[in-house]
This record gives sequence, C-alpha cells and structure tokens, in this order.
Amino acid sequence: MLWFAPPLSSFAVALGLGLLIGLERERSKGVGPSRGPAGIRTFAVASLFGAVAFHIGGLFLLALAAVCVAGLVAVSYRRTSTSDPGLTTEMALAFMPILGALAVADVRLAAAVGVVVAILLAAKIPLHAFVTKVLNEAEVKDLLVFAAATLVIFPQLPDRYMGPFDALNPRSIWLLVILVLTIGGFGYIAKRALGARFGLPLAGLASGFASSTATIGAMAGLAAKEPALLRPAVAAAVLSTIATFIQLAVLLAATSAPTLAALAPALIAGGCAATLYGAVFTARAFMTGETQDREPGPGRAFSIKTALALAATMALMLVAAAALKDWLGEAGLLIGAATAGFVDAHSAAISVASLAASGRLAPHEAALPIMLGMTSNTAAKIIVALSAGARAFNLRIAPGLILAQAAAWGGYLI
Repeated sequence: MLWFAPPLSSFAVALGLGLLIGLERERSKGVGPSRGPAGIRTFAVASLFGAVAFHIGGLFLLALAAVCVAGLVAVSYRRTSTSDPGLTTEMALAFMPILGALAVADVRLAAAVGVVVAILLAAKIPLHAFVTKVLNEAEVKDLLVFAAATLVIFPQLPDRYMGPFDALNPRSIWLLVILVLTIGGFGYIAKRALGARFGLPLAGLASGFASSTATIGAMAGLAAKEPALLRPAVAAAVLSTIATFIQLAVLLAATSAPTLAALAPALIAGGCAATLYGAVFTARAFMTGETQDREPGPGRAFSIKTALALAATMALMLVAAAALKDWLGEAGLLIGAATAGFVDAHSAAISVASLAASGRLAPHEAALPIMLGMTSNTAAKIIVALSAGARAFNLRIAPGLILAQAAAWGGYLI
C-alpha cells in the first residue's frame, strides 16, 4: 500500500525511479569537463517533469515535455559524440518523462519498468562481455532463430485441430519445436558452463537434453577410440538417458497433464534407475582418475533441422495414430506408437498424448502406447551403441539402458 494518496504517491514513485536510474548514471558519467551529460539530479527532474506534465495536461503536455527533453538530449549528444559515441545515457534520459507519466497512470507498472531499466544500465560490463566474449557467431544465430520461432511464428499459428482425421493442431506441433529448441539450448548452456572440469559424465548428462541417442553414439565412438575413457563414457551415455525421461515429462505436461500423471511412476522409476547406474560408473571413473579435462569446442546450441524433423515426424505420427485408431482401434495405436519409438520416443509420446488432450483417448489408455514407444527407443539406442562402440562399452551400456526401461515398466505396472 502506498503511503501517500494520488497524485502525491505517483510523484513520489516518479521521483524515486528518477533517483534510482540517475544514481546508476551518476556513478558512470565520470568527472571533469569530459563527464557524462546527465546524473542523478537530471534524471530525477526529467522523471518528475513527465509526471507533472501528464497530470496537468494529459498526453498533449506530456508530448511537449518529451520533445523538450529530447531536444536537450540531442544538443548534449552533439557536444559529447566525438569522445563518447554511445547513446545509452541519452536514450535513458529521453525515456524518463514517459516513465514519470507512466507512474501517474500505473504506479506498479512504472516501478517494474524503472527497475528493469536500472538493472540493464548497471549490467553494462557483464552484458557486453557475454555478447562479445562468451557468445560466438553460431550461438547468436541460434538465439535469433529461437526468437523468430517463439515471437514471430508461434503467435500466428491457429490453435485448433485440422487436417486428416482432425489430428493436427499447428500451435501444439510448433510448441514441440519451441520446447525442443529450449531444452537443447539449456543443455548446451549447461555443457558450456560446466566445461570439462567435471568430466564426461556431466557433459553427457547435459548433451542428453539435445539428443540422448546422439550422445550414446558419440560416447561409444569415444570409448572405442580411447579405451582409458571407457567408464566415464559409459556414465555419460547412461546419464544422458535421464534427459529422455525429463523431456518426456516436460512435453507431456505441456500436451496432456492427465497423461503425465498416469505415467509419472514409470518416468520417476526409469529416471532413478538410470541415475543410480550412471552414478556407479561416474564414481568409479573419478576414483580411478580416468576423467580428463577437456574443453568443449564451439558448437551450436541446438539444431533447428532436428527440431523441424521431430515436428514433422510427430505430425505424421499424429495422422498415422489417428488413422490406425480409427481403422484398427486400440491395436493400431499400439503398433503405431511402437514403430515411432524407433525413430524418436518424444514424437510417439506427444502423438498419443495429443489424442488424449483432444478427448479421443483416455489418459490411462495413452500410457501403454507411450511405454511401447519408450521401449522401442531404448532398443534403438542399444543398436546405435552396438554399431558405433567397442565391445566393452556395449557390455556396460546395454544393461544400464535395459535396467532403466525395466524400472519404468515396473513403475507403470505398479
């Protein structure tokens, strides 16, 4: 609750925001003839100027106030542009009358916006370092792709079922693309942040969020090439399967919460089994000193092609599952989900969960097809390991994958 009644409370917030932002600018403007053009007093006055102008004359007088401040900002920038070509302080000062007027119209929104502006101004050094030294060109491109997928494409898609058998919801399908990109991005960030100090196991766990199957194939090849890294490679491969259970839980939560509830015991049991099996090999790797420091090379945060391929697979499976359900009943749905699992467990799960979300399948009926898809996906991972890895790696990774899937089945049956 505000201590003063309007308009005094609005003026107090406008003054406070001007002082807050001006405080940050005062610390960075320097001293002497070359100092910055505005500090704590200028920002406070500009904010109050906008608040009073809007209170007295509405939008018309506010516009005049904003033009006056912008004119002064332009004169100031012309004087200092040769020594400091930046526009941050000038933009912030020109924004202050509008922020002050916002405090009159909506105090809470103005406070939130003002604090965010102050944080952005104070975070100059870490933000610049992050953009110029941490992010590489490929990662910037990935960020732009993600922004386009979430902010441009997603809002334009219709949210209704259409197409063959009314099985396709464009917004739900594109939401899968966004989730895959997000999960892959977080996995990539975790991998870069952790580096190689904690060895292959944690790197494998992070990489599993991009693709568990790909991680298993890579670890199999590494174990074949460098036998000394066998145990941490196995740990990384098994721990990457944890990501599969987590991803399934996230995707099911976004698609059909009742289906997630029906499968929660299976996902928890499978994830715990994979964690325990991977932890054993991780501990053995650390105790024997096998984990080597390896700096991860630059890469991509995610693969848009993989995400689109997954969405296309899901779309096809949605149509196929709906068709099989319509033609063959429950048996057709089971066959379709099991077949799709060899390609990707997520697309099979989302296809079936989408049927449950649309009301054409009960949540408990969706659980068995998803379990069959997970089982066939586990078989596909074992095949990948057999085709790419050494015999010693296969003898260790296969039991871990089978144990995790058996635990999932146990959770499902119980």
